[in-house]
Amino acid sequence: MSPVPEPRSHPELEHPELEHPEPGPGEPGPGRPAAGPDRAGPDPAPGPAVGTGRRSLAAALALGAAGAALALVAGGQTWSEATTTAAQGALPVAAEGRDVTGAPAALAIVGLAALVAVFAVRRAGRTAVAALLALSGAGTAAGSLLGRGDTGTLEAEAARVTGLVGAGVENVTHTGWPLVSTAAGLLLLLAGLIALRHGRRWPAMSGRYERPAGAARRGAAAPDPERPDEMWRALDRGEDPTRDR
Repeated sequence: MSPVPEPRSHPELEHPELEHPEPGPGEPGPGRPAAGPDRAGPDPAPGPAVGTGRRSLAAALALGAAGAALALVAGGQTWSEATTTAAQGALPVAAEGRDVTGAPAALAIVGLAALVAVFAVRRAGRTAVAALLALSGAGTAAGSLLGRGDTGTLEAEAARVTGLVGAGVENVTHTGWPLVSTAAGLLLLLAGLIALRHGRRWPAMSGRYERPAGAARRGAAAPDPERPDEMWRALDRGEDPTRDR
């Protein structure tokens, strides 16, 4: 009788890991996606903070510029009119905004300068300049409202026209330009409040021209071996400076 052969062992059954070897780093395998540039997704979209910063920046610029321009224009317009009595009869007199009060126009210029300076400073400096912008707008509005009911400028104009000290005025009327100047101050005030609220998200004008801290070391050029001082240093090190020429 011939001997019965023993069954052969199958290593791949005893060691399942030999049938499906573990993929190496960077190799595709079961449950592992292939790495490569084709798997890269699109760049993430800018967050909502960026969009809010841009919108607030545009709003502050528009409001501040419009407020300063309106205040300067309103200061050169007629704010009040009246009549005064003289020997030749009733004479009309008028007073312009800059004659009634020069505060709104001056504060509008300060506010416009502060609006530009907001982009030249950072952190605490930006907060201080934004507060100055808001205060300039508040002062412009307050000065315009106080000057709206003023009659002293009309009386001074009546005295100049008639040549009589203490000449009185009658039929006093006020135009709408003081209210326009008040609205201009409110626009500057609103621009300052926006700068206080969102100014930290705005770019700085000086940041574009600043050099990074390590840029000088990274971008430093190699020493020129042709320079006399470099040649002397090579001689001090026992090297021939003309060897590589």
